[in-house]
Amino acid sequence: MSAGRKLVVEADGGSRGNPGPAGYGALVRDALTGEVLAEVAEAIGDATNNVAEYRGLIAGLAAASGIDAAARVEVRMDSKLVVEQMSGHWKIKHPGMVPLALRARELAEDLGSVSYTWIPRNRNAHADRLANEAMDAAARGEQWVRKVEETPGEPEPPPAPVRPPSSTPMTTVLLRHGETPLSVEKRFAGTSDVPLTANGLAQARAAALALKDRELDAIVTSPLARCRATAAEVAAVTRLDVRVEDGFRETDFGEWEGLTFAEAGKGWPAELKAWLADPEVAPPGGESFAQVSRRVRTALDKVKVRHREQTVLVVSHVTPIKMLVKDALGAPMPSLYRMHLDVAALSSIDWYADGPATLRSFNDVHHLPA
Repeated sequence: MSAGRKLVVEADGGSRGNPGPAGYGALVRDALTGEVLAEVAEAIGDATNNVAEYRGLIAGLAAASGIDAAARVEVRMDSKLVVEQMSGHWKIKHPGMVPLALRARELAEDLGSVSYTWIPRNRNAHADRLANEAMDAAARGEQWVRKVEETPGEPEPPPAPVRPPSSTPMTTVLLRHGETPLSVEKRFAGTSDVPLTANGLAQARAAALALKDRELDAIVTSPLARCRATAAEVAAVTRLDVRVEDGFRETDFGEWEGLTFAEAGKGWPAELKAWLADPEVAPPGGESFAQVSRRVRTALDKVKVRHREQTVLVVSHVTPIKMLVKDALGAPMPSLYRMHLDVAALSSIDWYADGPATLRSFNDVHHLPA
């Protein structure tokens, strides 16, 4: 498991009576994918709400450490007291809380980093449910512990070996969607859910045939219809499922949506000039390239986590694909304006865990009719 992985701990605790029959619940998620990696809950007999909440925090940190001792951890709890005390904003006055807080800090010090975030109870429902199961058991006078590191009801697998950085890359095959009515007229096409043209559908089928024997392991697509239709053609020949990843959607061009470059320049000359000069500047009512870059990197990180050493087809748009190429090359943002990417074009990047990425191909259209 790679060092510095980001994890989220959600924890809660409570008692029926304060003090009364008490229990805690905690879980660990992968911060990128949201997948639950571990759950733990325990009935702890008679205790106060605060003791149970601290016990939940301790259990969550211990579970995170067992997954990746070098992880960067964000703790999310609906206990304002625990969050403020562990963040160093409030003093710990109750003597019974001091040893619990010290134990939590010891666990936190052994992790890569730990931060604390207060969340409302309705956003802590999973941990709250686990804590209530534990309180129910405590109220029945049971000694009850639940520890799950995979889907409940399945046998526990053996611990996964710690793997060093791999010299085998994760490969993304990047496919721009087929032709649309807006691409024909060279208009800004961002979040508008425009369909493929008949020619665009034929291009998607041609790309699918070119990828049929590529030995793909997975298909990921932008949520927009033109990409989903393109991805569906590849799925039909490869028999792979398609996963939608919102981070690979096109830029939101705001007020410029559906306009040509000349029309945008005529209506917003100063804004267009500023947009071209600064990646932090967004079109009126839209999204900046810097924002797009951040979400595309997050989407790529999710793919890397799910598909280590595999080959993944990513069906996306001009801007996200150019962003990935830019990052692979370590190029500056203005390089986006020096790349030409055709509809239904294929590109390929190898992403290495132990070194820089390698651009293998770009704007390959050999599969399309002349």
